[in-house]
Amino acid sequence: MKKIAVLLFTILIIVSGFISRAAEIEFKEFDLPNGLHVIVHEDNSVPIVAVSVMYHVGSKNEMPDRTGFAHFFEHLMFEGTKNIERFQYDKIVEQAGGTLNANTSNDRTYYYEILPSNQLELGLWLESERMLHARVDSIGIATQKGVVIEEKKQSYDNRPYGSFLPEILKRSFTKHPYNWATIGDPEHIRAAKDEEFKSFYDSFYVPNNAVLVLAGDIKFKDAKKLVKKYFSDIPAKEGEIYRPTAVEERKQEEVRDTVYDNIQLPAVFQAYHIPAMGSTDYYAVEMLSQLLATGQSSRLYKSLVDEQQLAIQVAAIPLPFEDPGLAITLALPNMGLDCATLEEAMDKEVEKVQNELIPDKEFQKLKNQVENNIVTQNSTIATRANTLARNYTYFNDAGRINTDLDKYLAVTKEDLKRVANEYFRKDNRVVLHYLPKSEEK
Repeated sequence: MKKIAVLLFTILIIVSGFISRAAEIEFKEFDLPNGLHVIVHEDNSVPIVAVSVMYHVGSKNEMPDRTGFAHFFEHLMFEGTKNIERFQYDKIVEQAGGTLNANTSNDRTYYYEILPSNQLELGLWLESERMLHARVDSIGIATQKGVVIEEKKQSYDNRPYGSFLPEILKRSFTKHPYNWATIGDPEHIRAAKDEEFKSFYDSFYVPNNAVLVLAGDIKFKDAKKLVKKYFSDIPAKEGEIYRPTAVEERKQEEVRDTVYDNIQLPAVFQAYHIPAMGSTDYYAVEMLSQLLATGQSSRLYKSLVDEQQLAIQVAAIPLPFEDPGLAITLALPNMGLDCATLEEAMDKEVEKVQNELIPDKEFQKLKNQVENNIVTQNSTIATRANTLARNYTYFNDAGRINTDLDKYLAVTKEDLKRVANEYFRKDNRVVLHYLPKSEEK
């Protein structure tokens, strides 16, 4: 009886797994004449709807002497519009029972509202107002200049290790505009004229540089009708939309430096150049980064923290970009241990993956972790909307939401070893030792 129960349980697991893998996320797409791409994902399980717009503009679309514009607009776009009073945007959403937010990366800017499904039209009106009638005026610009400059101080300048990203980027990229962080240079924001901000808005906040994603308790027919009502009359941008064409040359030697910061404990940062998102080797590199440094079951954590007690913390900081990006590993040494010793131990763990295939059991665990990450990533209406928008923006293929997992699971142990040797090389990285300012000579 016990054997039968175990057998049935095993079969149930296999079957349920098959069913979950087979269940694709369904969606429909259409385009407006002005170039706006629209994706509609129906999920009637809960009475909410996500209204989101991703603009294909990030910090890489900025000029070297005017950095921080993309992130600046993430703030400015909540100032209000021609038909929405200043500082009322948030209140309108909250009074409707919803939430809203936005975020900016090197490659795109994303805005969204999560609303009761009976407020779909409100969400569409708000986003159409943002695209057509945003307040890009002297009052809002002056206000947000102060906000953004203060954010730079709090999040980067005055936070321990807060400068690591700008410090790594400027050493990793010498030609590509990934050279600077999305926060940009406060002096560039201060110096910029109102006309420059207006030009940025007119250049990038246009329907033919955006994808609108609606996800949740909606009907495609009704959604399409409302989208046409609010977005059809927004004019497309004429001419080409600026895309940087600079290509970062393959590195031939390690870049190494020391940064003195307001910290008590030193830190070691290792940033390896990796291929662009969605490229052939990208999936293996992502899995390798997880194997090495993501979570307390990772190799670096178990070796450096648990077994050798050389470090108090290890973490992976992935920077996957539309163009080739970075995989960053961070380690904080135990009290009294120098960075050189810790770095040597980190390198030994990388060398193990370069020289040996990982065991079957560990490989299966890694695949399970990746599968769980993908499932979690697309487990809510909000996250599915984000994934659909991102896949269309980067790859012109929203359907990758249903195929990405297969690409991860197709990675072999041999692939992990190969990409470890290809990308996790010393001559393909930037190494920073963060030390307390008290040690600066």
